[in-house]
Amino acid sequence: MLIREAELELGPGLNAITGETGAGKTILAQAIGLLLGAKGDASYIGAGAGEAYVEAELDLPDGLLDEEGLETLAELRPDDEEALVLARRVFADGRTRAYAWGRSVAREDLAAAAERLIAMSGQFEQRRLGRPAYQLDVLDAFCGEAQARRRRDARVAWRELAAARRRHDEVVRDASAAAARLEELAALAAATEGLEGDTEESLRAERERLRHVTELAAAAETAAEALAPDDAEGAAGLAALAERSVAPLERLAPELEQAGNELRDAELRLRETASGLRAFLASLEAEPGRLEEVEAGLDRIADAKRRFRCPGYEELLARAAEARGELEAIEAGHDPARAAAEELAAAEAKAHELAAELRAARTEALVPFQEAVAEELRGVGMGEGEFLAELRERDPGPSGADEASFLIRPNPGLPFAPVADTASGGELSRVALAIAAVGGGETMVFDEIDAGIGGETANAVGRTLERLGGRAQVVTITHLPQIASLAERHFRVEKVPGDPTHTRIDRLAEADRRDELQRMLGGREFLSSVQ
Repeated sequence: MLIREAELELGPGLNAITGETGAGKTILAQAIGLLLGAKGDASYIGAGAGEAYVEAELDLPDGLLDEEGLETLAELRPDDEEALVLARRVFADGRTRAYAWGRSVAREDLAAAAERLIAMSGQFEQRRLGRPAYQLDVLDAFCGEAQARRRRDARVAWRELAAARRRHDEVVRDASAAAARLEELAALAAATEGLEGDTEESLRAERERLRHVTELAAAAETAAEALAPDDAEGAAGLAALAERSVAPLERLAPELEQAGNELRDAELRLRETASGLRAFLASLEAEPGRLEEVEAGLDRIADAKRRFRCPGYEELLARAAEARGELEAIEAGHDPARAAAEELAAAEAKAHELAAELRAARTEALVPFQEAVAEELRGVGMGEGEFLAELRERDPGPSGADEASFLIRPNPGLPFAPVADTASGGELSRVALAIAAVGGGETMVFDEIDAGIGGETANAVGRTLERLGGRAQVVTITHLPQIASLAERHFRVEKVPGDPTHTRIDRLAEADRRDELQRMLGGREFLSSVQ
């Protein structure tokens, strides 16, 4: 690995990466490949380094993590994180680790998310183009924003349908299960009768107090005796004695009046305190069996939590409230089975209606989509550009009940075949570009788009990339100046001599960009010779 460290801030539109052959442009493609789930290799690690690491911060579209297959990442997403941060680490022995937001994930989970946001040429492109879900996404993108809204609505409706099916199955699994459920609801309501929100906490506090009743009684009795004993002065008596000593002298020394008042008040408060302590002592002696009652109350709560599988007291009360509500509804004539069936029928109708709307829009867009892709194929030099998009019915799901299939005939006389099976390398990248130019929208990375082309075809490919960059982020690793000259951002990869030699990647300012385009055209001497 020639790159020691590099940080690229790719912008919207077309981003071009150029450089001399062998400078290290392919390393960038390998880095993106790691994010897409490619296997790691110890050869990715440079001399003297212990590991290789690649990380990308990606915009996270609304609802992406709600899609099927991304449940693991949805659970890991931090509450305050709006972007998706994916990373791979390659160790010296060839092992790799995958991360999302800095937390370890399976390589397959990382790839599932990255593939929805990054489209890359080569082996990943072949896999993507052969995936019916991607083809359906492209067709729907061509249909426009209204179709995107229908897709979002259909996804929500599908989740609601799945929930309605679960509830229906729980309620009407069989008659005995329904009877058992009713019995459990009644048992739960009975087991929690009279329990309040603070009952358990109050009982625990009272139990703790009653377990120390002997210490409490001894302390109260000792304190009361010290303050106001029956057969001695105590603290209250001593305060009274002190007050009687100064009272006759208050008229002679008015400054003693405050001391007298405070002593009289102290005596009163000490006697009141002694009275309160004796009342507390009497209350302890009046409930000799209270500890057993408290223990029984706590055992009742513990048994109820265990019996009804509630880890906490709050959940027990919440379940009990739901049970009472359901029992009251049943007594009022509510039939859970009928209600669940009605809810399921409504959810099925809604999902079916949205699936029908999706299909109608796809059917209407099919021919215009085919014609648009065919025109793009001809523009990038792909023969006659014969292209077909077929729509087939499949089992319903979050995206409706349709499956799309893209077919191409690269040469007259040959049968139509799936796009992923008809070309390879640069040709496949141009097919992907033509399709994306009509219905793409994610980040697209092209490493082989200029393989085997030049002249007017190169110009056409460049114009198509530029047009695609108007609504998607496009990254192209290219050696063609016709393409690089159209980029909104231009990065150059170059080797830096040293021990060891390493590679540097820089964003080019306008003057440096002109020099780089001149180099790609053959250099000054060559350009002078053809003038």
